[in-house]
Amino acid sequence: MIEPDKTLTLAIPVRNRHQSAVWYEEKLGFMLVFHGDEVGWSEMTTPVHGLHIGLSEHADSSAEGIVPVIGVVDLEVARSGLEASGVQFDGETETIEGMVSTARFFDPDRNILMLAQDLS
Repeated sequence: MIEPDKTLTLAIPVRNRHQSAVWYEEKLGFMLVFHGDEVGWSEMTTPVHGLHIGLSEHADSSAEGIVPVIGVVDLEVARSGLEASGVQFDGETETIEGMVSTARFFDPDRNILMLAQDLS
């Protein structure tokens, strides 16, 4: 069992994060939290408490689809527990120092999900 941090971020692949952020602000009332130009990521809050969207820049915005990103208190503990229960992960844990650690995994239908631990 994982210990969630009470946030869920939906990672959405887009062609241009800055243009997409404006659209989400104007059309849906989401609010920009930050643009992480150095990592190709923009994050926005939504009116739903604890639900964020992350805009991930890709040349082909249909490449991956929406990825639910589950915020956790301790990524290594969560990952170890899931792996022990037979959950398959997609590679190693990735860390952007001072920002976030992430690990991608699959549900039984091979849909991609992600765990993320805030390091800021």
